Amino acid sequence: MIADTNRQAIAKRGKRLEYFTIVWNSLEGLVAVIAGAFAGSISLVGFGIDSFIEVASGATLLWRMSVDADVPKREQNERLSIRIVGVCFLALAAYIAYEAVSDLIGRKAPEHSIPGIVLACVSLVVMPILSRAKKRVGKVLGSAAMRADAKQTDFCVYLSAILLVGLLLNATVGWWWADPVAGLVMTPIIAKEGIEGVKGEVCCDECP
Repeated sequence: MIADTNRQAIAKRGKRLEYFTIVWNSLEGLVAVIAGAFAGSISLVGFGIDSFIEVASGATLLWRMSVDADVPKREQNERLSIRIVGVCFLALAAYIAYEAVSDLIGRKAPEHSIPGIVLACVSLVVMPILSRAKKRVGKVLGSAAMRADAKQTDFCVYLSAILLVGLLLNATVGWWWADPVAGLVMTPIIAKEGIEGVKGEVCCDECP
């Protein structure tokens, strides 16, 4: 059991991490959507939309940490917010799947996207650091919500890696189909998170 003063300090650190998450993902999403629109890259646009969903998730968690409510109400609000985010993930998965299949059938080749490649590389550096910081805060506070949010940050790392592979294959060897295939690879990962969210499950590797 940690002292109240220490708990407050750690909670404030958690809030700072969420503020950073909101700002970073807002910029990341904006760059990805614009770059993806110019390049015609479904995986890059999907990555950007996912970043905006992460903004909504981060804002929701920030609210939960800031409001000192009774335990039953806090749990109810947490599960409701997770369900809302889950619906967003399912909508995103359906959008990416539809666009990726359409691009494959129509053999629509995206343009090369250097900004997208740079963004994916930077995300692969920043997101693991942010995730580790969130996991430390979640462990000390005993917060399943913070640990779940850290898992969502890990999820962003996986998408960044998939995105980077697709963009690099398209840019270096001209495999136009790598981009929509990367989008299809993202789809079940995103859908799984969405289904768990709609069920109201708080998923994290360290949950008791």
